[in-house]
Amino acid sequence: MLNNENAWSDWLDYNEETISKIPQSAGVYMMHASMKILFIGCSENIKISIQDKNGEPCISRATRVRYMQTTSYEQITDDLIKDYQDRHEGKLPQCM
Repeated sequence: MLNNENAWSDWLDYNEETISKIPQSAGVYMMHASMKILFIGCSENIKISIQDKNGEPCISRATRVRYMQTTSYEQITDDLIKDYQDRHEGKLPQCM
């Protein structure tokens, strides 16, 4: 699905098959439904983090997910959240 560090995957269907193909590496991920970002997250293991989120009621509405493998995941996540807040009157994504 994705091989290069610091490059986003395409938006992928959010389902068990897709999640099973996500690499177990450090990175950032985003989830959306109806073109609205629901969650921005990061982890040392994005596959496990996405699997863990799967059972949460708010996240279960997500239809798409994308990810970026990167060791700078904390800084990139902070930047993404700040950018989101700048564009949405200081609000966080719905599931955060």
